[in-house]
Amino acid sequence: MKIVSAKYNTSVVDKKNLIDDGKPEFAFVGRSNVGKSSLINSLTGVKGLAKTSATPGKTKMVNYFDINDSFRFVDLPGYGYAKVGKSHLDVWSGLMGEYLLNSPTLLTTFLLLDVRHNPTVQDKQMLEFLCYHNLPFCVIATKGDKLSKSQQKHAVKMLAKELSLREELIILSSSEQNLGKEQILNYIETRLEL
Repeated sequence: MKIVSAKYNTSVVDKKNLIDDGKPEFAFVGRSNVGKSSLINSLTGVKGLAKTSATPGKTKMVNYFDINDSFRFVDLPGYGYAKVGKSHLDVWSGLMGEYLLNSPTLLTTFLLLDVRHNPTVQDKQMLEFLCYHNLPFCVIATKGDKLSKSQQKHAVKMLAKELSLREELIILSSSEQNLGKEQILNYIETRLEL
C-alpha cells in the first residue's frame, strides 16, 4: 500500500462530536510518549502531520487524519501520566472508551508499546479491554532503533511473553528508520480489502 495523501481533519474533545461518516478507521493507542504521532508521521511520510511533543500526555483529544481520501488514522489520547489529573487516567470510561466501543468503522486498533520496557499495568488493561470487547488489534513495538538486532529479538520475545501473545502478532517498528513501516501498511491494506 502506498499513502499518497494525508491531511489533518479535526480534533474532538466531546464524545458527541466523534465522527461517524462510514469511512474505515485505524486507531493508534498507547501510553504517553510511546511514539504514536511519530509513527503516524512515518507511515504517511508527512513530517509534522501529527504533532509530536517532548511533554508526555499532550494528546488529550481524539485526532482524525484523512488518508488517501478513503480511510482515516485516529490518534487517541495517551495514557499513563498522572500530570493530566486523575480524571483523565480513567480513559476506558471516557472519550477513548467511547470511541473504541462505538466507532462502527474501526477496523483495527494499533496498540503501541515501547519495546525497551515491560508493558505497564495500563498497557495490559488496554489489551484486556480490546480482547474483552472483541475489538481487532495489532501490537506495535516502537523505538526498535534504540536496540541492537539481537536485543530487538529478545525484547519482542519478552513482550510477547508478558502479554501472553504469539511473537508474530507483534510488529517491531522504528519511526526513525522506517522499520516495520511496510509491514504495517501491508496489514492496513489487508484489513481494507477484507
